[in-house]
Amino acid sequence: MNDPIRPSSAALLKEATETPRLTVYLASAPGAGKTRRLLEDAHRALAAGTRVVVGWVDTKGRPDLDRLLAALPRIDARTGRIGEAEFTDFDFAATLAARPQLVVLDELAHANLAGGAHAKRWQDAQALRAAGISVLGALNIQHVETVAATAERIIGFPVREIVPLSFLRDADDVIALDVAPEQFEARLRSGHVVHPDDAERALGGLYRPSNLRLLREMMLRTIDDLTEPGLGPNKTSIALALVTEEVDAGTFAAKTAAIAQALDLAPAIAAAPGAQIEGLSRIADENDARVVTLPPCGHAKLRIADIRAAFIAVPFGALAKRIAAEPIDRDIFVVDSSTHELAEPSDASIRAAPFAQTVGDRMRIGYGRLTVYVGAAAGSGKTFAMLDRAHQLSESGVDVVAAFVETHKRAETEAKVTGLELLGRRELCVGGIKYQELDVEELLERHPAVALIDELAHTNAPESTHAKRYDDVLTILRAGISVMTTVNVQHLEGLSDAVFRLTGQRVRETVPDAILEIADDIVLIDTTPETLRERLRAGKIYPRERVETALANFFRFENLAALRELVLREVMRARTGPRPRAPFSRLLLGVKERERDVGLIERCARFASRLDIEFSVGHVRRARGESNERALAILEAAARRARARWIVVTNDDPLAALLQIARDERATTIAVEGARTKTRWPAGTTFARRLLDHGTRQLLILGPDV
Repeated sequence: MNDPIRPSSAALLKEATETPRLTVYLASAPGAGKTRRLLEDAHRALAAGTRVVVGWVDTKGRPDLDRLLAALPRIDARTGRIGEAEFTDFDFAATLAARPQLVVLDELAHANLAGGAHAKRWQDAQALRAAGISVLGALNIQHVETVAATAERIIGFPVREIVPLSFLRDADDVIALDVAPEQFEARLRSGHVVHPDDAERALGGLYRPSNLRLLREMMLRTIDDLTEPGLGPNKTSIALALVTEEVDAGTFAAKTAAIAQALDLAPAIAAAPGAQIEGLSRIADENDARVVTLPPCGHAKLRIADIRAAFIAVPFGALAKRIAAEPIDRDIFVVDSSTHELAEPSDASIRAAPFAQTVGDRMRIGYGRLTVYVGAAAGSGKTFAMLDRAHQLSESGVDVVAAFVETHKRAETEAKVTGLELLGRRELCVGGIKYQELDVEELLERHPAVALIDELAHTNAPESTHAKRYDDVLTILRAGISVMTTVNVQHLEGLSDAVFRLTGQRVRETVPDAILEIADDIVLIDTTPETLRERLRAGKIYPRERVETALANFFRFENLAALRELVLREVMRARTGPRPRAPFSRLLLGVKERERDVGLIERCARFASRLDIEFSVGHVRRARGESNERALAILEAAARRARARWIVVTNDDPLAALLQIARDERATTIAVEGARTKTRWPAGTTFARRLLDHGTRQLLILGPDV
């Protein structure tokens, strides 16, 4: 079966190198491992039969990097003089004459010596690609023109070598190299970044944790801005505020931005057709949003189906009523822009928050540190990165144990396990089925300083002490053992609706979002869709017999691109500290007497959890006619699982009754399912439209599941 959205031949660089690519690794600070990553990638390309040369790499005398470099073909450096001193530099002309397929070019922000073909090394990279040669390069975020001024204030000295953002936009791939602050500190103290005598000064300057946090966020924001996958309009991860002239645009945009941040969507703002909005760019800047242009509609009405956004907010008014009367294919938020209510977390929501007790315990007793490696999909390299860090810790004298590492028979990962202490697995046989699980008791008895525990979202075997592995991890943390673990973004519970919408597949194994909130650090393992598909084709993710099916389904290019956007935003969200205050405090979902509305309850529960607001479910039973008691029992059970208040009233006027429930519950926002198909006269208008006609000013209209 062919992939319906197959990437260009550029995705097959190692198999067909006729189309050159420019790939740039972007790091938050020196010492992130850029040079090592470049050299390791060069070795992989060389092993795959690509003609590779190293154009410029400075190992700074590190023995491990010297060993990697020694085994690679190199272009001799050219020499030049500045005053009485002689320096070496990348030789563009010699590289061009050698006609390799791939050139490794570090320090892309570097200003070349006089006499070179170009003033800057990033210009060399562009010229090489234009000549048909692929380039693998790297630079630090401080050198990007849009970040340099802010970076100067953070690091305390001027940034003189600048790379234009247009260079990154022109690159085929820009990949984040994310590193935890503690790893930077270890590299500093070991002399891998600066001289050991200068480590303390560096740790008090550029490498201060607060500085690294800001630089890491700027790096991820830059990558996110550059990532624009070609997706269908309703799959694009944007929350769009559609502004009309009759509303307070600032309040309206702020409410939409709060929702966007909670749902890991990129906030955007646009003027509705015919509307003239003053200060739109200023309002967008105030809400960290971008201004977008709607598709031209001529004399026809604006079609929601043509708007590129996954979530659309419209102000209460004529436009909202028109949209509510039509079938919808995504969630629509009708916003009351007359007030800007900001919700305060209630005592009930705080008590119900997952791991609330855990957070309190960590303040009182000596917990271990939790580090989570997060990726967009299987095969992104999370386990490999975790093992790599484990070796660094072990070499530094830290007691590390591989408590449960799943290599999936990948050769590189299995090789990386070598040299680490492996803990035995607990074997169970339940119902004739054999299981191998993490042996928590043995790990607690062994009590290392750090334990590696793969696949955080894993469901344990029946009859295990805990149903989920993340509960095992919490037990281990309570014992004072630090844990490094891995998870893919699609396994986060609060994102399951977004993942379903983007990929069409429902993920069954999930972990509560709050697991990231209690993590001491979250490390992004960034991988491009092209790389993931290459690894899949090479048999490095799934067995050969599963490759074609995976390429045509979950590993479609557009799915992977969307998941990459999602994981970038989730990591940024998890690192920003306290959640933004929600634009409303109580949500009431109206459900009908049908079993499929369980899905609506679960969706709204995740929505409420992300916003940290109270949630109720209401049903209006008609006085006349029989009730489907089975369906009502299923809905009530779903509401209780969601920790929502379940309310049933009897009334032959569902509209009036639901509005009364909202008043009783003090719910400022009502949620209902939108129309799936166009209503037929004389059947009447949609329920959502009727709610707006009767004065409901804030309404969440839920689109159908994918």
